[in-house]
Amino acid sequence: MSQPLISPELVVLDAPFGPTKLEVIDELAKVVAAAGRAEAAGLARDARAREGITPTGIPGGIGIPHCRSAAVNTASLGFARLAQPVDFGSKDGPADLVFLIAAPDGADDAHLKLLAKLARGLMKKEFTGALRSATSAEEVAAIVTAQVEPERVAQPAGVEAGAAAMAAGSGAAASSTPQAGGGDGRLRRIVAVTACPTGIAHTYMAAESLERAGKELGVEVVVETQGSAKGDRIPAEVITGADAVILATDVGVKGKERFVGKAAVVSGVKRAINEPEVMVKEALAMADDPSGYRLPAEGAAGAGAAEAKPETNAGWGTRLRQILMTGVSYMIPFVAAGGLLIALGFLLGGYDITDVADQVVAENSFANLPEGGLMIYLGAVFFKIGAIAMGFLVPALAGYVAFAMADRPGIAPGFVAGSVAVAVGAGFLGGIVGGLLAGGIGLWLSSFKPPRWLAGLMPVVIIPLLGSLVAGGLMYMVLGRPLAALMTALTNWLNSLDGASVVVLGVILGLMMCFDLGGPVNKTAYTFATAGLAAGDAASFRVMAAVMAAGMVPPLAMALATAVRGKLFSAVERENGAAAWLLGASFISEGAIPFAAADPLRVIPSMMLGGAVTGGLSMALDVQSRAPHGGIFVFFAIDSAVFFVLAIAVGVVVSAASVLLLKGMKKKA
Repeated sequence: MSQPLISPELVVLDAPFGPTKLEVIDELAKVVAAAGRAEAAGLARDARAREGITPTGIPGGIGIPHCRSAAVNTASLGFARLAQPVDFGSKDGPADLVFLIAAPDGADDAHLKLLAKLARGLMKKEFTGALRSATSAEEVAAIVTAQVEPERVAQPAGVEAGAAAMAAGSGAAASSTPQAGGGDGRLRRIVAVTACPTGIAHTYMAAESLERAGKELGVEVVVETQGSAKGDRIPAEVITGADAVILATDVGVKGKERFVGKAAVVSGVKRAINEPEVMVKEALAMADDPSGYRLPAEGAAGAGAAEAKPETNAGWGTRLRQILMTGVSYMIPFVAAGGLLIALGFLLGGYDITDVADQVVAENSFANLPEGGLMIYLGAVFFKIGAIAMGFLVPALAGYVAFAMADRPGIAPGFVAGSVAVAVGAGFLGGIVGGLLAGGIGLWLSSFKPPRWLAGLMPVVIIPLLGSLVAGGLMYMVLGRPLAALMTALTNWLNSLDGASVVVLGVILGLMMCFDLGGPVNKTAYTFATAGLAAGDAASFRVMAAVMAAGMVPPLAMALATAVRGKLFSAVERENGAAAWLLGASFISEGAIPFAAADPLRVIPSMMLGGAVTGGLSMALDVQSRAPHGGIFVFFAIDSAVFFVLAIAVGVVVSAASVLLLKGMKKKA
């Protein structure tokens, strides 16, 4: 028999870990490593990275940091009952029970099923109560093993009713028979899907929460878990007989087309853990409301579809931000590929390649090189490919903004509206407006319930045709020219900036780049900069340089800080600091996220201060960048590269000094 998931040496009672959750993760990683089951630094790094996606605190004073990691050689559960509760991000307060769930990178299905049993058990008060009252590490190990691997041990005294009952019921796919039906005497049934990014913990805890809520409310709830452990699909006849569906996922739903036409409540996975009763009631209310939301046929668009429908508890401000960020996230690969290819074209063929590229690629080949030789030819080819890729920037933005609103029915109208925006000179503002317009039209057209003979033509002919016609027509005839005038005014304003005003713009962009390190504010500043590259003017190049320089500051500053005063940081943070040198040099702001997550009140303001200094200096020194990404590795596409490096260096020193000062004050206190 393989090693158990948990043993006494993996348990620490009344642990003095903290005061932050990342420090708890670091200490539990050391506990797992001391048992010979993992390499501490690698496990801590991967668990921290997972924690950065979404907090792992759950109701009931529980933290469940978890990951799949190449640093783990044996599936393990590290457990700490904390002397002082630590905040893991749960709405109901800090956690005193913490499990570090460590799965090998290639964990087999058997191990993942055991972890799923633990996740379900954590939603049961009898189980967590037994953990809080345990008096020894051996007793904790026995309680947990009874939940996840009951065949290994006899039930410890005092926990038979709790752990044994949970072990027996942990694999159920639905709640027990409900005690009440609908108003017509018919049994009410809800089907649900739960899924989280790693598929280890939240997936199964959400399932357990929904099933228990259904039992308490007298409703049959049948849950399909789409996690790392292979789960059984809900039978088609069960779905057919269901009143409503709950999709509680943070990733795309597999087989979403099975639920088309059902009254639906859509949310992230954590809401099902925090508010299961509310979601069950909402689903039933949606089913009873003839005008309530129904999952449309195109809701099965695959990866990304989960984010394309609004959460029922999200306001329009939140939804608008999510929609725009979806468009931006799909646009950025076009920017990165196109911009870097253009920069390489400049490197090989010189900046004059813009004047001759069309002629060179049309008239020359490897067998007929142009005057200037191979470098000119390759430079022209790279430049033209990059320019074509950049030409997709606005259509991709518009197409995927529309996709975020309407799923696949919005893509074709969105790309058409974005292309029209380019044709009339409306730029990225036109792309945003066109995408929202196309998405709204696609969503509206999808709401109709056509006759069965017409339904098959709706997604492939009728919606793309009508959506493209209406959205493209409105952009050409009504909205295009005003938006083009606005873009022209914005470009002229940028070109007119000089002196103090251009420095202020740099400061603002620097603050935005360092505020959330790759989040919506950071992406807004970056999109503003990259969208201007297509204009090809000096003002846009200055904005791009300021944004890239400021975005490099946070990881470089934390790397410098950990190198100068390593005692102020944990061992894992020092390791992250060593890696942050390369991340910062490559313009990957996210390299500073582990530090910001561990100590946001000291790290984020320090990063913003340095970013503001760098952005202002870059503008003042008239640094220009023709490349949208790459950091110091695209120096050939940066005018005044020496000043570019100087602006970054000054900002890095300012941020590093600031964070060291604040952390030093904390240590003295």
